[in-house]
Amino acid sequence: MSLTNTINNQKKSLKNKPKITTFRLGELFSGPGGIAIGASSATVINSKKETYKIEHQWANDYDEDTCNTYRKNICPDSPESVIWKDVRKLEINKLEEIDALAFGFPCNDYSVVGEQKGMDGVFGPLYSYGIKVLKQFSPQWFLAENVGGLRNANDGKSFETIIKEMHKCGYNVVPHLYKFEKYGVPQARHRIIIVGIRKDLGKTFAVPAPVPGMVTSREAIEIPPIPKNAKNNEFTKQSAHVIERLSYIKPGENAFTANLPSHLALQIVGAKISQIYKRLDPKKPAYTITGSGGGGTHVYHWEANRALTNRERARLQTFPDTFVFEGSKESVRKQIGMAVPPKGVKVIFEAILKTFADVEYASVPSSFPAMTHK
Repeated sequence: MSLTNTINNQKKSLKNKPKITTFRLGELFSGPGGIAIGASSATVINSKKETYKIEHQWANDYDEDTCNTYRKNICPDSPESVIWKDVRKLEINKLEEIDALAFGFPCNDYSVVGEQKGMDGVFGPLYSYGIKVLKQFSPQWFLAENVGGLRNANDGKSFETIIKEMHKCGYNVVPHLYKFEKYGVPQARHRIIIVGIRKDLGKTFAVPAPVPGMVTSREAIEIPPIPKNAKNNEFTKQSAHVIERLSYIKPGENAFTANLPSHLALQIVGAKISQIYKRLDPKKPAYTITGSGGGGTHVYHWEANRALTNRERARLQTFPDTFVFEGSKESVRKQIGMAVPPKGVKVIFEAILKTFADVEYASVPSSFPAMTHK
């Protein structure tokens, strides 16, 4: 075979090679890697055999243990791509180029559990650093995540301001309140997720439809059984008093709805938080896993008189057993509670990839149609 024929055959082979589109993802407020797992596991192949996928480029978080967890599980070969730093001191102009951005900006000031200071709080304005990254790199798309309380903070003005700024950056945005128990997550976790696609690209994102069926807390924790050598599976030491109190609480009940003897009843005046010493209902998805809180907030087994282990909580957040969290037991609890469930966000990432790949998918209307601009 002549050299000319060889070169022509190589050109033909390259021409016929299926196209691969890879979006380089940057993350602010990355957490331990829930979003990263969901992103990296989302792959779409269209009718032309073209592949669309997402890969890690860089991530930033202010918590050292969280960054160590991310490095260990997401990018062990490029630990320097995870930047441990307060976002307010992050040199955005020195970050590597990205095609996509994800930022689960801090929810402390928007959560219904907190004081709901919104933009007036310390954490409320931190979303603006996501806006700065959008202005710096003009990525093709972004995904922003926050608690459902965001829509009501500052009488709804905070949410409106955030959406307007995203529009001004040149994006069509589709906000939606995702109920993750409807997306394969064994937990009633409701979060506002905003997807934005750059206007000049001519792509229209739609909210992916829920997936069939729900996963119960029992199924998530017991099927398959957690390996005996699994990491982050230490039991919490329960006092005799707590064990006795739990013995009176039935599945699905809490310290205020259960019929407790007077010596075990909680002496609380005012608001009674429903998750205090609440047992899971094994026939339903778990209630929301949180990252912090005092006695009675650790999530309790439906049968055994004990709090869940961190590994059990991680399963309710859909982290694989091979995902190892770094840091103290309490630090790990916080990381798990603050994370975005990988399995739930994967559905959203797949919908984004299908949008770019021109693959149709089942969708539902946005929870906020007045804020959705095309």
